[in-house]
Amino acid sequence: MTVSRFVIAAALLLAAGTANAESGPQPKTAEEAAGKQIFHQCAACHSLDSSKNAFGPSLYNVVGRKAGSIPRFDYSNALKTSNITWTEDNLRHWIAGNDNFVPGTRMRHVAITDPAEQDYLIAFLKSLKQ
Repeated sequence: MTVSRFVIAAALLLAAGTANAESGPQPKTAEEAAGKQIFHQCAACHSLDSSKNAFGPSLYNVVGRKAGSIPRFDYSNALKTSNITWTEDNLRHWIAGNDNFVPGTRMRHVAITDPAEQDYLIAFLKSLKQ
């Protein structure tokens, strides 16, 4: 079984369980469910609650948002002046290697270079909207 298929299968099994209110919205598709599982790599630093930031800014409603724009979060100058909007393409570049995409950013993370995993994570992030 490939990693991508394994991630989808595991996500579907986990999505079938009872949801915790703090865990964010329930995925509606297999891709969103797989993306929610991949998001666990991000959850140590990012909240899914629009009213809460953590070490990193909340990622609720991130797709379509201008980078560095949440007023209550202290972004790096590199990100604040990047003039990036979080489109699917820009999110893909960021997920693959944020320090290459925006040199000087403070965010540290493990790059997700598998295109399928990127697709799943982006599908999940797109589901986090008002």
